[in-house]
Amino acid sequence: MPPPVPAVRRMSAVGSRLNPEKFLGQDFQQLHKDFCSNRARYLDSTFPPNESSIGPGLLSPEDMKKVEWIRPTVQNDERTLNLIVDGESRFDFAQGDLVVLWWWMFLVFRNCWFLCAIGAITSQSEIMDQIIPAGQSFTKDYAGIFHFRFWRFGKWIDVVIDDKLPTIDGDLIFVHCKTRNEFWPALLEKAYAKVCGSYADMGGGFVSEALELPEMWRLMYGASQYSSIMGCGTPQGETSANTVLPNGIVEGHAYTVTKVTKVIRGQKVRLVRVLNPWGRGEWVGDWKLSNANRGWVTQLTTAGCAVNSCYPLLIALVTRAK
Repeated sequence: MPPPVPAVRRMSAVGSRLNPEKFLGQDFQQLHKDFCSNRARYLDSTFPPNESSIGPGLLSPEDMKKVEWIRPTVQNDERTLNLIVDGESRFDFAQGDLVVLWWWMFLVFRNCWFLCAIGAITSQSEIMDQIIPAGQSFTKDYAGIFHFRFWRFGKWIDVVIDDKLPTIDGDLIFVHCKTRNEFWPALLEKAYAKVCGSYADMGGGFVSEALELPEMWRLMYGASQYSSIMGCGTPQGETSANTVLPNGIVEGHAYTVTKVTKVIRGQKVRLVRVLNPWGRGEWVGDWKLSNANRGWVTQLTTAGCAVNSCYPLLIALVTRAK
């Protein structure tokens, strides 16, 4: 057996946290330096601002014709623009304006899993600092170029993008911040779309759950104790619509798991708190927020599992949706 690789060597190896692999061979530091020196704006030829980067089947032909790729600095005063405002939060972002106007188009865009993922990692500041490298802004040394890092296939990669974002009538099509001067979710989404090949290729799906309930609970509870990032999803119903069930759960939808805990209510009850990336909706079954018998709320608060208007979905883990 070969001798173990020294820790310092592992930490500095290509693909490590300290030395991420340059995606498509693009060197952010060198590109940023070159474009700043030339006082030019970067345009990424490997992920161009055209239909190929959006991908097929995501927008109707009519909407595709309306798409304009616009830099945030074109529509906003650079002095008010920010990559991040007061830190990242799971409450920063929402889905694209088209989804807000026509909620049924949510299924078409199928990026709820991405919202759940970034919603989960916003609670892990160390991971967010790795994903969004420091020193990027729309003011100092701005050249229209940004970079983000992702853990992919067992290694870290560094992805370079320009800041041209797809819009229709001046509004971002996909993920955007609730504050119009903050752009980290939209740029992060674009970087991951580049990794996938296009926005359309970010389509989600479900992996069959093979674990028996006790084993699944053991893994989830253990992962929760180590602040691991978790998500979950519901199977598609009889139609393609995201139907809201009588208990408040949405069919064919992804959720962020924000807490896994146990309380005593006559017997030990296993509970999972989840966040709907839509930013609305409430569980209306047992353990609902408005339940008149809320003696268990004190137990949950003590256990660090607050249930309030920000975290309204709390589900007893007793059965799995079939």
